[in-house]
Amino acid sequence: MAYVQPKEFAAKMVDAGESKIFMATKDTLIRAYMAGAILALAAAFAVTIAVNTGNFLVASLLFPVGFCTLYLLGFDLLTGVFTLAPLAVIAKRPGCTWKGVFRNWGLVFVGNFAGAMTTAILMAIIFTMGFSQEPNAVGQKIGHIGEARTLGYAAAGGAGLLTVFVRAILCNWMVSTGVVAAMMSNSVSGKIMAMWMPIIVFFYLGFEHSIVNMFLFPSGIMLGGEFTWGDYFMYNEIPVVLGNLVGGLTFVGGMIYATHFKESPKRNATTASVQGVPAE
Repeated sequence: MAYVQPKEFAAKMVDAGESKIFMATKDTLIRAYMAGAILALAAAFAVTIAVNTGNFLVASLLFPVGFCTLYLLGFDLLTGVFTLAPLAVIAKRPGCTWKGVFRNWGLVFVGNFAGAMTTAILMAIIFTMGFSQEPNAVGQKIGHIGEARTLGYAAAGGAGLLTVFVRAILCNWMVSTGVVAAMMSNSVSGKIMAMWMPIIVFFYLGFEHSIVNMFLFPSGIMLGGEFTWGDYFMYNEIPVVLGNLVGGLTFVGGMIYATHFKESPKRNATTASVQGVPAE
């Protein structure tokens, strides 16, 4: 599968972050829009599988098809740029600034949201026969998901907000690992295999992904879920975005950068022996 060593893909991560910062506004928005739309369609696909088969594991095993597709097409998710763009600034790449990072994040958020909303509207039409009927079983399930993951957190107060924040951290630990894992191989099959594994973990464990939620919750509102836009943003999207940022930048970007891109000098064998430590 043409495995790429960690030191090499760490450099690729910094290069990718630099590319995101300098990308033209048009390209950033288009790529983010398509990423949001495709991931939303994968979410609809997974919920449909879960409802029709009654088996959430099968849905989780197949959900990564959307993530792999959008990555191979060169589209961008907010969760990925949370991890990659800051590395170019930390590495002091010429012209890379935090202002550029925030610009990239803002544009990708807008593009992802617009793409996810487009898919949400299109799928709501399908689930309701053009809004002429009550939502079908899949549509009803999406509405219930929205209620449970907004009002459910709200009912627990501060503990609920902490829970959704931690679920978001763990989510982007896995999702950004998938982004980086794709850089571990130079073959399409190798990239897909590497991406597929952590995405299954995130989805099956029910972690919170800000872009998937950009589809699920607006869809839930359109399909009769008994929660509001305020509930969605306050008890889900805002804490999830913040948790995704912490998870991706800390557990993936920061850790790989610290040990592979900025690897410390090897211990000196002679010095180690003098200190009474067996030479390595």
